[in-house]
Amino acid sequence: MTACPDRTMTLHGLVDGELDAANAVAAEAHLKTCEACNAEYLRLQALREAIAAPGVAWRAPAALRARIDESLRQAAPPPRRRPRAIAPWATSGVLGAIAASLAIVVVAPTFSDSQVQKQLVASHVRSLLANHLTDIQTSNKHVVKPWFNGRIDFAPPVPELADQGFPLAGGRLDYVEGKVVAALVYRRRLHTINVFVWPKKRTSVLATRTDRRDGYSLVEWNRGDLEFWAVSDIDPTELRQFQQDFAARS
Repeated sequence: MTACPDRTMTLHGLVDGELDAANAVAAEAHLKTCEACNAEYLRLQALREAIAAPGVAWRAPAALRARIDESLRQAAPPPRRRPRAIAPWATSGVLGAIAASLAIVVVAPTFSDSQVQKQLVASHVRSLLANHLTDIQTSNKHVVKPWFNGRIDFAPPVPELADQGFPLAGGRLDYVEGKVVAALVYRRRLHTINVFVWPKKRTSVLATRTDRRDGYSLVEWNRGDLEFWAVSDIDPTELRQFQQDFAARS
């Protein structure tokens, strides 16, 4: 019994977390109906875990590393291209256009972290499909907040927003951009809101940003030394209202 030939690349992408939310949902739905593909998926997962196990990775000898470094040092640098001469009549116009374009880039930054958004949407969808929405399930912030102590090296705020229509459902640990992050779970009627929290990077945006990806709404903001991302399938206006309530009570 072999996996479907047209699903091989999809299965590898699913195991490696490289699929977008829509394809991940389709692939996981297929696994529920195809025993062969599900068996292959489990085999790939086991192989990935075996490779990542301690003692499996092999480190090259120091002598080999030294030879490679020496070869790189001896390699001739690529030839430098001579700058093209600029006609005097074009100097002011060209430089003015460049300065204007740079000003636009600095003043009006755009979403450049689409890979992070992709991971967040995939984590949001996976938490709903895999029945792993919470590690600690409670609406009491005094239970959720201390649960993270010792599990991560920062303390995420856990405001209670039930009176605003966003009751707390619990929290869990998640994995985004190569690091363990906090995920706070809130409800909006029959919908779920995942709030991912991690220490802020120096290049993080200062203003609140809202976006849509694969049918999901995302809002990013910073507060103190932390970066926040809220993800849900609710209307962007409602998610922005949630963000404002969350920030006001953090």
